[in-house]
Amino acid sequence: MNNKPVKNVVIAGGGTAGWMAAASMAKLLGKAINITLVESDQIPTVGVGEATIPTLHLLHNLLGINEAEFMAATNATFKLGISFENWRDVGKDYIHSFGHLGHDCWACGFQHFWLKGLQKGLVSEIGDYCPEHLGSREGRFAVMAKQDLNHAYHLDAGLYAKFLQKIAYQHGCQRIEGKIDKVNLCSESGNITSLDLDNGKHVEGDLFIDCTGFRGLLIEDALHTGYDDWSHMLPCDSAVAVQTKTVGRPVAYTRSIARESGWQWRIPLQNRTGNGLVFCSKYMSDEEAIQALLDNIEGEPINQPRVIKYKTGTRRKHWNKNCIAIGLSAGFIEPLESTGIHLFQRAVVRLMQIFPHTGINQADVDEFNQQSSDEMLDIRDFIILHYHLTDRRDTPFWRYCADMDITDSLRHRMELFRQSGRVFKKAEELFGESSWVQVMMGQGLTPEQYHPIVDMMGDEELKGFLDKIKQHTAKKVANWPDHWDFINHYCPSKSADDDDKMAKTG
Repeated sequence: MNNKPVKNVVIAGGGTAGWMAAASMAKLLGKAINITLVESDQIPTVGVGEATIPTLHLLHNLLGINEAEFMAATNATFKLGISFENWRDVGKDYIHSFGHLGHDCWACGFQHFWLKGLQKGLVSEIGDYCPEHLGSREGRFAVMAKQDLNHAYHLDAGLYAKFLQKIAYQHGCQRIEGKIDKVNLCSESGNITSLDLDNGKHVEGDLFIDCTGFRGLLIEDALHTGYDDWSHMLPCDSAVAVQTKTVGRPVAYTRSIARESGWQWRIPLQNRTGNGLVFCSKYMSDEEAIQALLDNIEGEPINQPRVIKYKTGTRRKHWNKNCIAIGLSAGFIEPLESTGIHLFQRAVVRLMQIFPHTGINQADVDEFNQQSSDEMLDIRDFIILHYHLTDRRDTPFWRYCADMDITDSLRHRMELFRQSGRVFKKAEELFGESSWVQVMMGQGLTPEQYHPIVDMMGDEELKGFLDKIKQHTAKKVANWPDHWDFINHYCPSKSADDDDKMAKTG
């Protein structure tokens, strides 16, 4: 490998991924390295990833980001989960909330106690035992002292990139304007040595980070790393996005509405609503998708619908030679569970943890690639679950999803839960037991039995155990104010239209 110390880092591309990498490394490693970001104003970013998951708190804590300041700057609202509508079948909805369901014991998860309670007629819906689930349905939330950080955000991705850009500049990151015209490689090692820009500038570096989006200008076009295509299990390959004026008060969850050949998102910000339709081009044309989206939005469009093409999958190596792919250049799993920004963040943190100050060694590269691959595979299975575990057979698209081959790992998870109600989480896996339980049960998979340890409780003791959790959950949520009222108090947008905000408070 390359034993040359890494002093000069070049980030190719901006957007959320590029500026997240720049801000993080500039602030946390900036005294030891020089960071340059190359970006062209002529190249637009995808910029539609506007929903996050709670793991973003980790990076924000590292960067010392004030939550209220960040939310005001990005027109953000709170997100407590995702509402899945028409996924199990038309007219059947459920919520995948953040946080935890009830209380576990050493031998089994809360779902086992709830399942016995269901048989005995002692319970209400499982979401009544999770504050974030109940809060999302009742439109209540607040950030309070000593509260678990189980909330996420809806945000403006373009404004978020600008917010991170300021942090990067404050800690010495340099930006060079220009479009990459050529990637120069060392004839002996095959490493990237420099970038030539269309304006004649020449940018040299020791380590290059590819944030050039789906194309992968460095990791693929220059280094020919290869790509594993998952479209046979995740058939949607297109999306159309449009923004609308806000109608009504923003809810505290993302809406995911299954349609005939894909699904529609609805993401409420303080000043507008983000909308999109993810679809499969084998079953729906771009024109049909645009019309289907425009027929199912609320509020007046404020921009023209934009079609985005993609291929689900992953680079075979996220780190190849002296180039690391972060963002869409590393791979893409559709935004159904809002994992995009999480994957950007995880790659940045992982790189900083094993940053090659004294030179690149193969063991670090292999470890980075293994962790990246494992994470992508685990998230991939969770997303496939939503499509495959369905009662829908009303369109060719849904019939394909229900009948398609799935991975052995997902098949095992489903059978394990079906037969025993068990969910086992690997140490570094993103989605925990509560997430798998909510989605599998929401999609119609009910376990055939519960863990026998639950029978050590008598019916009265079980009822008291369940009632206490439910009452505690209800009391906690009752102490939260209205979600929108709290936003107006805590983090009102700096750019939202005053008249629009007044209309929503009425």
